[in-house]
Amino acid sequence: MSAMGKWQIRTLIAVLIALHFPILFPGFFAPNEYAAQNRDFPFAPPSRLHVIDSSGRTHLRLFVYGLKENTNTGGESSYLEDQTQIFPLRLFVTSHENFASGRQTNRLHLFGVDAPGSIFLFGTDDFGRDEFSRMLYGGRISLVAGLIATTIALSLAVLLGVISGYYGSWIDSAIMRCVDLFLALPWLYLLLAVRAVLPLQIKTTQTFLLLVGVIGIVGWARPARLLRGIVLSAKERNFVMASRGMGASDFYILKRHILPQTYGTLLTLGALLLPQFILAELTLSFLGLGVGEPMPSWGSLLAELQKYNVLTSYWWMYLPAFSLVFLFLAYHWAAKTLEERVAKVSL
Repeated sequence: MSAMGKWQIRTLIAVLIALHFPILFPGFFAPNEYAAQNRDFPFAPPSRLHVIDSSGRTHLRLFVYGLKENTNTGGESSYLEDQTQIFPLRLFVTSHENFASGRQTNRLHLFGVDAPGSIFLFGTDDFGRDEFSRMLYGGRISLVAGLIATTIALSLAVLLGVISGYYGSWIDSAIMRCVDLFLALPWLYLLLAVRAVLPLQIKTTQTFLLLVGVIGIVGWARPARLLRGIVLSAKERNFVMASRGMGASDFYILKRHILPQTYGTLLTLGALLLPQFILAELTLSFLGLGVGEPMPSWGSLLAELQKYNVLTSYWWMYLPAFSLVFLFLAYHWAAKTLEERVAKVSL
């Protein structure tokens, strides 16, 4: 691998870690608990960080002002900075949190401000809940959903694609007809149909996991067809035919010679499928088929934009959507880099 290629891979890994680490450990990076309600601050705008106060004095530490309600807005939620209240931004603060489940705990946060101050980097929703904290906590739901669906899809793709390409004959024909069927299925309508036949008494979490499983099952067809083509080519290689001629079993040939040639493609497919399945989870939660409140997910955050007053009056409610764009671009970059790497290796 060239020095430029190594630098590109290392940069890609660093970017993906930087994007996923706060999502995997939201309790540390989120300044507030995801269900904590600040009823005095519904639809509060994002907190502005300051270094210079109103008197022109420069502070060594970033700070935020307190908030006070703006009474000259005709009834809409609007706030002004109370410049008489200064709350310095502190690192590694400990808070006593009362979770929605009734569990209480002391939790260490990367940053925060002293009470009674509040910091809302992405503003708050109609219940006064911190949108930035809810986005980090909700990312775990969306990422887990994408990982589960991707694992199911790729597992089925490897199993059926390899069997189809290696054994051929009527097995290949039967599996490829199943591929055609699954490629023709409109997955969104299928998910809605699955939810419609489920009993109303089933828990929301169980429904969500079932629908994620359906997404993974529906998504195996295209990767299976691609892996089938790789296996068709690989099984005609001279070293594979020599191994077969020396009496090697099918299991040994597949494990030692065929499957290793699919690993690069599997990584590329994983980088492509994961954002697609995350987007599928967003769609489910946006339509109300995801996990229920108060547990957030990225789809439920975006579902707030279905309200006309939110859509037109509170611009910060778009911030989770804009943040997701960077995550999807990172996945696209990863898929493109892996694809180029696989192409160079195969030459």
